[in-house]
Amino acid sequence: MVDEDDVLRIDTDMVLVEVTVTDAQGRPVRGLRAEDFKLYDDGEARDIAFVNVERRGGAERPVAVVFAVDVSGSMTSEEMVRLQSALGVFSQKVSERSASFALMSFGTSAKVHQSFTSSREKLSRSFERLMREANGLSTHTYDAVDDAIRLLVRHAPRTRSGQLLKRAVVVVTDGFPVGDTVSPRTVIERANDAGVSVYTVTLPSFSRLLASTKRAPLPTPLDVSGLAEKTGGSNFYADTEDYDPLFRALAEEVTSTYVLAFYPPEEKRRDGRSHTIRVEAPRGLQVRQNRNEYKSREP
Repeated sequence: MVDEDDVLRIDTDMVLVEVTVTDAQGRPVRGLRAEDFKLYDDGEARDIAFVNVERRGGAERPVAVVFAVDVSGSMTSEEMVRLQSALGVFSQKVSERSASFALMSFGTSAKVHQSFTSSREKLSRSFERLMREANGLSTHTYDAVDDAIRLLVRHAPRTRSGQLLKRAVVVVTDGFPVGDTVSPRTVIERANDAGVSVYTVTLPSFSRLLASTKRAPLPTPLDVSGLAEKTGGSNFYADTEDYDPLFRALAEEVTSTYVLAFYPPEEKRRDGRSHTIRVEAPRGLQVRQNRNEYKSREP
């Protein structure tokens, strides 16, 4: 285990990878130790320098979350009302630790309604002021996530109170991006570089486009892009009128991650190339990584 001073002295040669571990039922697994993981760099086993766990010395890992809410015309007013309640459930659960939240909306363009705050009351009031673009057609989802990543980089430092900060973007949308100027691949790369995980919540409005809503949800273009999976996040579907349980489960997952760190061999640290990372957990458990590769510095 690492103490607080060691966390703050991370050097540029160290590579960090954030992982979420789930059981066969998809439930987050807590309490694992460094020796429970195996880490491979280009297929070769590496020693794990440290594991930053959720709880150390009585303190839980701090969190910074940007909510990016779709306000295009496809979103209904009923969904927005239910969403306000669900965001309250999420923020209450996450606020059991050191946490800060920001709120932005997106349609044709992105707008920050609340900069980072630890006040749940401020978050709620800012959501009340958030208005839908009644006739909005474009949904610039990737552009909005790109803006949210920059917001985290500028205002949510990598460490807080001696621990690595969990940085996340929660995108609430109907799942159909339209008109973006930034590509999904670019957004994923920027999220990986910043250590940001993206979680998507697809609201039921998308299901109105399907012939039947009784079957399993079809993948949306947002799902297909891999935005969530390739940044260590996941996709959630709101398939009932009560969004609260979904956002409670989302909060549990966001706060159940591990950070593993390792040193590449000297010959890889400054070769300017991309290298693969693979993490394994004990048998029967599934691992989701926020990045599958890293790029060394130029020589």
